Amino acid sequence: MDLPSEFTIDAGTAITLGVIFLLILLSGFFSGSETALTAASKARLTQLARKGSTRAATVVALRDKSDSLIGAILIGNNIANILASALATSAMIALVGENGVAIATVTMTVLVVIFAEVLPKTYAINNADKMALFVGPIIRVLVLVLTPFTWATRVIVGGTLKLFGVSVAAGLGHDEREEELRGLIEMHAEGGREVEHEHERAMLRSILDLADVEVEEIMTHRGSVRMIDAEAPIDELLEQVLESPFTRLPLYRAEQDNIVGVLHVKALLRAIRAAKGETPESFDVMAIASEPWFIPDTTTLLDQLQAFRERREHFAVVVDEYGSFMGVVTLEDILEEIVGDILDEHDVAVAGVRPQPDGSYVVEGAVTIRDLNREFEWDLPDEEASTIAGLVLYEARKIPEVGQEFAFHGFRFRILRRHRNQMTLLRMTPITDDPAA
Repeated sequence: MDLPSEFTIDAGTAITLGVIFLLILLSGFFSGSETALTAASKARLTQLARKGSTRAATVVALRDKSDSLIGAILIGNNIANILASALATSAMIALVGENGVAIATVTMTVLVVIFAEVLPKTYAINNADKMALFVGPIIRVLVLVLTPFTWATRVIVGGTLKLFGVSVAAGLGHDEREEELRGLIEMHAEGGREVEHEHERAMLRSILDLADVEVEEIMTHRGSVRMIDAEAPIDELLEQVLESPFTRLPLYRAEQDNIVGVLHVKALLRAIRAAKGETPESFDVMAIASEPWFIPDTTTLLDQLQAFRERREHFAVVVDEYGSFMGVVTLEDILEEIVGDILDEHDVAVAGVRPQPDGSYVVEGAVTIRDLNREFEWDLPDEEASTIAGLVLYEARKIPEVGQEFAFHGFRFRILRRHRNQMTLLRMTPITDDPAA
């Protein structure tokens, strides 16, 4: 490569090189801004905006219009890169002649990659929130200035994609956003604190599941509901109330499908106190009972939780599509789906399950699959049945006899007791890969 005999840099060339240097810095600013604004935590920025941070509010507003944001940054970045390359080529041709094209290409490629791309983006990805708050107001002005150009760009891009049958998505749908949120929840325990955060993750997952779980899956089945005959003598009624661990009890008349009220133990105590401790034979329990609140078994937990709050009630009677009594659901049942079992002195953890020394479990048929999965971290399906007896019935496709065994979903099920057509007791044995097991 032959250099000119007189290799000097005049004032004009020096200014050009200075402008190129500034353009590379500007390109790095655009590259870092793009990375910072897209990588910053929208949740944290939204929280800061609610606390009064105008910079955070600006960044959130820019993120909400991501197409305009990215379009403006790309336009500014490309203008800076192209102009810098053109000036570098011109300056090098003036300095070394035709060989300046190759020198300018190599030099600008190295400078742009290192100082306008890798370096600023590396810094931005490691300081996304901090940098986003800094560059937000500046980029906002850029977006406003370049609005006509970004709009024209979107129109051209959208029209071109439509020619190939590709539609431009408006953004993430509800399902995609939920999956993204679930992914963030699973990342919550990163950093070596898995055990410490597992309970928090379980609660967050349960909140997202409220809209997908129906009350039928968590209700207390009618076979396990403590009920009181509204026409029973007062002494018998008091005895049943004292034997029950619950504060709210359904009242029925003639038959258990005929729910006529809900008795609150506190209301009964107030009535007895008002009668100065006497319980006359003419005592009418219906006078202090509240009206039963009937809900369909297909109600989701999220809807029911909101309904409990709006009505300021804690107890509902679940019925099927024919109006038949299915069971009861309480506010505590729904809260337990979020925070886990809330045990008091009357409760037993997963009532109806007795672990055996040989590793098997004796389980009452009315125990819900969700309770088993939550307590023992199993993965039994609950789409087709809500109780363990219902799952066996669904998989067996028939009413099993006592002593019959079935194997599915990683367990061996043996029917221990049956009442009429209802399986009341089963033995569940985990199936292992060990042939001796």
